[in-house]
Amino acid sequence: MKISIPVAVIGGGPAGLMAAQVLVDAGVAVHLFDAMPSIGRKFLLAGKGGLNLTHSEGADTFAGRYGARRDAIERVLSDFDATALREWTRSLGIETFVGTSGRVFPKDMKAAPLLRAWLHHLRQPTKGPGVQFHMRHRWIGWGEDNSLLFDTPQGRSEINADAVLLALGGGSWARLGSNGAWVPMLAQKGVSVAPLLPSNCGFDVQGGWSEHFKKRFAGQPFKSVAIAFAPTGGPTWRRKGEFVATESGVEGSLVYAASALLRDEIIRNGTATFNLDLLPDMSVEKVLQEVSHPRGSRSLSSHLKSRLNLDGIKVAMLHELLDKAAINDPAQLAAAIKALPITLQATRPIDEAISSAGGVLFEVLNADHMLEQLPGVFCAGEMLDWEAPTGGYLLHACFATGRAAGHGALAWLNRGAA
Repeated sequence: MKISIPVAVIGGGPAGLMAAQVLVDAGVAVHLFDAMPSIGRKFLLAGKGGLNLTHSEGADTFAGRYGARRDAIERVLSDFDATALREWTRSLGIETFVGTSGRVFPKDMKAAPLLRAWLHHLRQPTKGPGVQFHMRHRWIGWGEDNSLLFDTPQGRSEINADAVLLALGGGSWARLGSNGAWVPMLAQKGVSVAPLLPSNCGFDVQGGWSEHFKKRFAGQPFKSVAIAFAPTGGPTWRRKGEFVATESGVEGSLVYAASALLRDEIIRNGTATFNLDLLPDMSVEKVLQEVSHPRGSRSLSSHLKSRLNLDGIKVAMLHELLDKAAINDPAQLAAAIKALPITLQATRPIDEAISSAGGVLFEVLNADHMLEQLPGVFCAGEMLDWEAPTGGYLLHACFATGRAAGHGALAWLNRGAA
């Protein structure tokens, strides 16, 4: 039996929920379908360490975080900027604050209270019937008559909808629902989709770490360091911060910030090499002066600790990557402390990544986020072809594109009613 409904939103993440809110606030009966047993699983995971909703920096800098897709994302940000996002959370009874880094969080730092308040609003809006949620409904494509097909606990379900809004996520964290299974479904309909790639991800180092290094230092952080990376044909990228050594390579905030550049370099050339500055606040001349100081009977490790306050994983990394001649030559050692080359050979699997790049090309969407080849079908969120660093930019773009697609679907329905 087929059921006809006004709007089907497929995907219960922030993009799908925001699209549903736009529609339900306009009095439209919305049915939201999700494959998982409960709503917003990845959203809740994002808030586990403090829900970073957006960033307070200026609009121009903010838009620049989206790289090659700046223009497309900037259009939706202009209608739903950080101030508007904070006003929206306030309307749900959730106050926010700006942290010392400029990032914006709920005052209690948690995702669950915001999600609960949001779902309450969606179920009981000020007007209209509210959203009906259909859990454990896995979308498997279209039928011959373009009805939506779902696998459900009760068996196969077919839905006809006047408007369809897809907010299916990217390819990371499959256990939470984002598995990229939608890619071949859209490709079969002739929709252009860029391959899904890991973003904000870790990397494997070329050749792997030694057993000694893995046993002693995997999981430990490199603090107060800097990374410099010169991609082929591009300017050198450099930033201070910290990251972590893993069993197979590196991950963490500083690595994530450079991950798009590093990933693309690996795709082009097979490897990517960045330079690690272990003492970014000290000049190479000063480092050379200190390592050249006579150390007497002290070990090199004791000498580096005494003269440069360099110890632990930083010294271990020097021993890991330098040969004995370089370690014992002050000039080579000083140069390595300031620019230690680390070669990466692969990204970690996409399912381990914080987010993914690639997805539905903006070029096949109209200004309302509707697919040109599938009238009445709209796309939003991480399934679109954009990426951004962590810091509030990921969630904000999901909210903003969901809102834009919701308004697009509303305009489509209004045109049909007219």
